[in-house]
Amino acid sequence: MQVSTPPAPAPTRPSRSPWSWVPSLYFVQGIPYVVVMSLSTVIYKNMSVSNTDVALYTSGLYLPWVIKPLWSPLVEMMGTKRLWTTLLQLGMGAALAAVALTLPMDRFFQLSLAMFWLMAFASASHDIAADGYYMLALPQHTQAAFVGVRSTFYRLANIAGNGGMVWLAGELHDEGRDWAHAWQTVLALVAAVFIGLAAFHAWRLPRPANDAPAPREERQWQHFFAIFGEFFRKPGLLVIIGFLLLYRFPEAQLLKLATPFLLDPTSVGGLGLDNKAVGLAYGTVGLVALTLGGLLGGWIISRVGLKRALWPLVLAMHLPNVVFLAMAWTHPGHLWIICAALAVEQFGYGLGFTAYLMFMILVADGPHKTAHYALCTGFMALGMMVPGMWSGWLQSQLGYLHFFGWVLVAALPSLLMTAQIQVPDDFGKKQAAA
Repeated sequence: MQVSTPPAPAPTRPSRSPWSWVPSLYFVQGIPYVVVMSLSTVIYKNMSVSNTDVALYTSGLYLPWVIKPLWSPLVEMMGTKRLWTTLLQLGMGAALAAVALTLPMDRFFQLSLAMFWLMAFASASHDIAADGYYMLALPQHTQAAFVGVRSTFYRLANIAGNGGMVWLAGELHDEGRDWAHAWQTVLALVAAVFIGLAAFHAWRLPRPANDAPAPREERQWQHFFAIFGEFFRKPGLLVIIGFLLLYRFPEAQLLKLATPFLLDPTSVGGLGLDNKAVGLAYGTVGLVALTLGGLLGGWIISRVGLKRALWPLVLAMHLPNVVFLAMAWTHPGHLWIICAALAVEQFGYGLGFTAYLMFMILVADGPHKTAHYALCTGFMALGMMVPGMWSGWLQSQLGYLHFFGWVLVAALPSLLMTAQIQVPDDFGKKQAAA
């Protein structure tokens, strides 16, 4: 299967260095996602919600990312990507504050889930606009060179969330606050910082000439459906969709149970860490390693191209999952061993995820890249949501040891789909004339 790369007009060279806005843009993009998909798990675990309910209801929060392609053509046709990006950032800051307000209430679970749903829809819409803006504002070889940078700062948001925020909530709890008020304080602080970064982007983001609303004649429903039709006529569509759905199949199940595994007592198979230890091991050391892996993966692709880098990066992503099986088997008592194991696993994941990002950029390349990239990420989210929803139940049936053994076996569909795809020899590689 050969994915074609139709020619597209080169974007106007940005007036500001990508270093002045790409890092902060993707840091902001990562904050609401990490709050919705990761911190919600920790919050509910701290507040004594069961693993089964945590995995089921927080995995359901992937749905806005799954269905966001349904409104992605509206972002393509109406307004500029820059305007969408900045307005949605302000909306997500308000949603963060709303989540904080619900936590001390009697029906906190239902109310906070409702606020998380609102944040998820705003975040999914922001992803459409920000990713489209990135592809419009940068030429293709610069996109490849910066794919590791954007992934890195997206992961730094994960460090701030899974590391800094989890640690701070643990510290506040140790000082005598209950979990509801500890997390309320943390989320209120995050909301304030987020709104400040939104104001920064309203001032700092460049204004590329090709970031413009669609002409009036293209704002019709016929054009709306034509954008979808163009995507679903791509050559090798079934292989593309299969790859997007299954590439992260093992991670979709592992991700929802990694934090509960670290927090659960050894009597039920967990490692018995507290919030501050989890913030250090998984949220800081692990994510620093993931960040370095993302930078290295982007550099490798920009040097040798996606085709040559694909298999090494895929294997680097899946093989290190064995460290969770090893920890469930041995229950290491030393925090430094746990940190080292998580660093290995996260470094490999950072390498492998850059290949996935570049494949989505390849598939989306064309005149409607914003909407088509959103379709790609929608399939990615579906591939994360469905396995994640059953992962808590499966772990409760198998126990942590056998569950992590299953995660290793679950890499086989990903490897099978990787073997089916083909990419142009030079895609992602910086050309000599660039």
